[in-house]
Amino acid sequence: MGAEVSVPTVDGEEKIKIQPGSQPGKMIRLKGKGVPHLRRNGRGDQLVILSVEIPRSLSSEQREIFEKLAETMGTEALPQEMSLIDRLKELLGGL
Repeated sequence: MGAEVSVPTVDGEEKIKIQPGSQPGKMIRLKGKGVPHLRRNGRGDQLVILSVEIPRSLSSEQREIFEKLAETMGTEALPQEMSLIDRLKELLGGL
């Protein structure tokens, strides 16, 4: 669906646009928004890692809506969690 969200930076809030279809764990780089370099000019980049909060309890109506969505996508609505190792591999470029 995509969204526009505010993230904290060294200089305050910064709005970023999240593209539709972005997956949890995706890394977004904010060029020049990180901490200043020590012995030279310029600043580093700030990395933002997307995290999706999944509700732990749903009403019966919400559950029905999710199940209908899963049906239209041709899949089952099953909880799936990415392991810490999988997240690290993704961050390091699939090493």
